[in-house]
Amino acid sequence: MNFSGLLGIVAVLAFGVGILGVAFAFTLASQGRSARGGFMLAVVGFASGVVLFVISSGILIVQPARSAVIVNVLTGELETPARAPGTSIIIPGLQEYIIYPTDQREYTMSGISSEGRLQGNDAVEALTVDGQEVRLDITVLYRIERPDVNQIHLNWQNRYESDFIRPTVRAVTRDVVSQFEAEAIYGLEREALGGRISEVVGNAMKDEGLTLTSLLVRQIDFNDAFANSIEEKQIEEQKLQRARTEAERVRTEASGRADGEEEAARGRANARLIEAEAEAEALRVISDQIAANPNLIQYLYVANLSDNVSFALLPSDSPFIFNVDDFADLGAEFSAPEVDLQTDN
Repeated sequence: MNFSGLLGIVAVLAFGVGILGVAFAFTLASQGRSARGGFMLAVVGFASGVVLFVISSGILIVQPARSAVIVNVLTGELETPARAPGTSIIIPGLQEYIIYPTDQREYTMSGISSEGRLQGNDAVEALTVDGQEVRLDITVLYRIERPDVNQIHLNWQNRYESDFIRPTVRAVTRDVVSQFEAEAIYGLEREALGGRISEVVGNAMKDEGLTLTSLLVRQIDFNDAFANSIEEKQIEEQKLQRARTEAERVRTEASGRADGEEEAARGRANARLIEAEAEAEALRVISDQIAANPNLIQYLYVANLSDNVSFALLPSDSPFIFNVDDFADLGAEFSAPEVDLQTDN
């Protein structure tokens, strides 16, 4: 119990003493005795009660997160600044006070009756630029700054929620929603929508002495037909995306196979080139040897004859015409089977 309340109780007790004094005075008077003592007790009791009541009425105790607007009842002027939390003195009968909260408050408009400040469906209904109806659940978090309490009292008194915050948020929301397409709000532009509403509402509240700490777009509902069409479109887009992914996979695999075949062909070509170069080199060596030994071909021919061949007939037009002397010379150089070569000429 605070000090002002205690003084109020004492003042009530003092008034009780005054009443007892009056009763005591009448009792004495009825007995033919002097009633002065009773009257003195009544005067002291009532006087003490009045004094204590006046004193208790003049003590103002402001709780934390509160601020008191002091009004002069004669002139209607407000004391500046508003009283801060703590204990102070006012003039009873000349000054009145109104307490305002300065902690963070919330005001919710929702389609669910148990959530909103008002009973029933209080969601904000709006139309998009393409004519689609949407319903938004919005929560406003705000506070009153102590230097602005007097301005709030002058403009709105205790009606600032019902007469300013609620209609302002609803009007701003409808105006901002009308600048967006429904499909954009349904998708990526929802955050941008909330940010724009918060910006405009915050500026309007600031002009009236209120500070917006946060505006939450908690739920956005569309009519069933539109929601179904959006869902069907998203399903088709997902199917299309899967088809694109599959087509890309097929293209990648085909490209891989083509690259593999191209690489294999390149390998075969390189191998054939190496083989050709080796054959060419071999032919070059053979050519060099033939040039150095003209009878080498004749020798190789005879050397490759079967071991049991001792006589061979050659046609008269055969390119293999052996010079016996040369062949004898070759025999000295190379070991070869003995053959008797004659022509059929």
